Amino acid sequence: MDTTLLGVFVDNYENFRRRLRRRLRSDDLADDVMQETFLRVEKLDRSEERAEHPTGYLFRMALNMAVDHHRSQGRLLTGDEVNDLIHGIDDTLDPPTVLASRQDLVALADAMDSLTRRQREILMAARVDEQPQADIADRFGISLRMVGKELKRALDICAEKVGRKSVQRFGPGAGGSS
Repeated sequence: MDTTLLGVFVDNYENFRRRLRRRLRSDDLADDVMQETFLRVEKLDRSEERAEHPTGYLFRMALNMAVDHHRSQGRLLTGDEVNDLIHGIDDTLDPPTVLASRQDLVALADAMDSLTRRQREILMAARVDEQPQADIADRFGISLRMVGKELKRALDICAEKVGRKSVQRFGPGAGGSS
């Protein structure tokens, strides 16, 4: 049994691929991510980097590559993808990864607390309840443009607090970061 990172990756290739396909719900995306991960692992293996829990470390690397892939495509995660990430069970996560994820959730909760009540309710209506902006405008008695502004501001605040880029999904400049 090869205990190098590359050896562990090759030994677990089909397991990782199957898990990625299930999480990403795409054979093509899983294959792309596996190829990108292989190239990264190959470079790491030459650098003599070691991990205490190589299987969990490598799968987490593949998941991070999937997130990077989504970002490079200028695409936001779908509601199902977010749900899978929040509720997905992965018993191979190492304690530092679990801690980092929990810190991200705390940062997001702080960001939500820093929003005005209207921004928070608009954000939840648009992103969680997936209500059309016209319905949100009617609910708050404001214009569609104001809904867009409040939503953008809320997303920018949340992105800044969690240290990520906010990607505009609609309107002028859609697909770009703000």
